[in-house]
Amino acid sequence: MTPRRHSLVLRLIATGAIWAAALLVAGGIALTGLYERAVLGALESRLQSTVNALVAASETSADGEVSLAREPTDPEYNLVFSGRYWQIADWRTEDRLRVIARSRSLWDERLRPPDRLMEAAAAQPGTPITMKTVGPDEEPLRVIAQAVILSGRPDMVVVLAAEDQRPADREVRRFGLISLGLIAFFAIALVAGLVLQVRFGLAPLFRMREAVAAVREGQAERVEGQFPSELQPLGDELNSLIDHSREVVERARTHVGNLAHALKTPIAVLLNESRSEQGGFAELVERQADTMSRQVDHHLRRARAAAHAKAVGAKTDVCATLDDLTRTLQRIYGRQGISIGFECEGEVFFRGERQDLEEMAGNLLDNACKWSGGEVKATVRLAGDGRFELLVEDDGPGMDAERREQALQRGVRLDESTPGSGLGLSIVGDLAAVYGGALTLSESELGGLLARLELPSRKR
Repeated sequence: MTPRRHSLVLRLIATGAIWAAALLVAGGIALTGLYERAVLGALESRLQSTVNALVAASETSADGEVSLAREPTDPEYNLVFSGRYWQIADWRTEDRLRVIARSRSLWDERLRPPDRLMEAAAAQPGTPITMKTVGPDEEPLRVIAQAVILSGRPDMVVVLAAEDQRPADREVRRFGLISLGLIAFFAIALVAGLVLQVRFGLAPLFRMREAVAAVREGQAERVEGQFPSELQPLGDELNSLIDHSREVVERARTHVGNLAHALKTPIAVLLNESRSEQGGFAELVERQADTMSRQVDHHLRRARAAAHAKAVGAKTDVCATLDDLTRTLQRIYGRQGISIGFECEGEVFFRGERQDLEEMAGNLLDNACKWSGGEVKATVRLAGDGRFELLVEDDGPGMDAERREQALQRGVRLDESTPGSGLGLSIVGDLAAVYGGALTLSESELGGLLARLELPSRKR
């Protein structure tokens, strides 16, 4: 199962957006709370002014009755059930709430504050106590109660002023909705700013990625470009690694060449000496020396291909290489009446060395020509996932499944009448495996054998 990959850009944007959203929401809640306190504070300030005016206008007669020298001038107190009310009540043990005076807006009703409000006011004379209650029209009221002791009266009176809280609540809700809209707008603006900031901040990293990809695809030899001080050491290390990789490849090529010279000369001497002698021993030496020579060639090719496969930036034009091969083989086998067709679907580039591609494709084409009845066809096409396919078909006798499996084994020759060492298809399979590719054999539509070679590709 392929591990899930997380985008660094998305991670930065998501964390920044979540943090910004949390701060904006917290700020919006805090501002709405502060605004609610301000609105309710203004409402309570108006109520407190009414209470103060009523206390100041209260007078006590000789018989202890309370009257008002003047009533509040606010016209809302004269409209029935207007939502603004005042009331003066007598606080007695046997009758806790006897209305002494009330606003015209109460009509024949009276304020019925909670007992705990009255008890709290009576416990702290002169201190305003605020609570919520229900008005005569079943509206929610904000009420202030203040107990006062008037001269000439043994009992306290409680002055109450109340106002409908719904307009204040509507104002707070309106402010909250406006705040929500502004928060949403700021959130979108912040996310857009975060995207721009992250894209701009990570642009050098994207350029480095493109530079590394250009080296990998063979479009450049080194990671080039100006990078910030945080990334420049990474670019220098990548260039050092690329140089080291090329040095290792060159060293491997040198060792392969030295080994080839060291082994081929003694083997050539053995072959020459055995061919100049007669007898069974000479023939045995000749066969074994010839086998040694083929095996040396085979493993040297594998070693060279392995070094090339690990090199960074190797790239070969597949269509041009195959076109040259088919033209050459056409001149060789054309005298035998064999026609070699070649088709390339688009531009395809092999992620490897040209000589390795020539050896793999040449072996397949040469094998097809040897067994062909007159027609050989080669097709190159992209296979997706960074790979391409080389299809080589012939109209020869073909093979069954068992023989096709045997044909891929090293040194196996299914027909001794044809020239060869039995290493051709095995060499192709081994070289393809070194590059991470594969060789498969199946039945061709032409009636013969179909060799399907799959190898890694590069972009143009």
